[in-house]
Amino acid sequence: MERGYKWFPVVVAVFVTALITANIIAVKPVAVGPFLVPAAIIIFPVSYIFGDVLTEVYGYRRARLVIWLGFACNLLAVIAIWIGGRLPQAPFWPNQAAYEAILGVTPRILAASFIAYLVGEFLNSFVLAKLKIATQGKWLWTRTISSTLIGQLADSVVFLTLAGIFPLAQLPRAVATQWLAKSIYEALATPLTYAVVAFLKRAEREDYYDYDTNFNPFRLEA
Repeated sequence: MERGYKWFPVVVAVFVTALITANIIAVKPVAVGPFLVPAAIIIFPVSYIFGDVLTEVYGYRRARLVIWLGFACNLLAVIAIWIGGRLPQAPFWPNQAAYEAILGVTPRILAASFIAYLVGEFLNSFVLAKLKIATQGKWLWTRTISSTLIGQLADSVVFLTLAGIFPLAQLPRAVATQWLAKSIYEALATPLTYAVVAFLKRAEREDYYDYDTNFNPFRLEA
């Protein structure tokens, strides 16, 4: 880091917590009217909101570092949960099957989740950074909503296609449902995003523009 930021660790903590929590509770399907969505819908869009905040305030390079940090933390959580499931249960504990049913994951779904996360988050951050330059920092809502529409669409398409949860004929409807639900969530949260961004720009004295940024997602320097 070229300089220290007081609130940067807080934003990172919320981003990573939202990501890991979403992956844990996603196992539960929820009926919202006629639509079925994972329970993760209540928290996963928060990772996109704070991804927007990271890019808008601190720039793509720092957002890129946090995206990879979130990936590593999520992988660590998955490994710990898997090891916990393989450890011998105590004789008096009758819930091994429940543990495996709720916290166990199949390799295909896990891989789909990780790939979709990286594709969606990097697209979200890239689009927002480019739009910030194109709009000269005006109309924040156009950047947050546009980047989310693109990032969430990519996330939903990649995950549902690779995971193989739905038959091919039902895939377009499933993608559209998840995409719209997540995008509407962030659109409704726009006033909160504005408030957080305004606070951080004042507190950190930062409003980064990615004029000379290398957007290669595999470069890890901040």
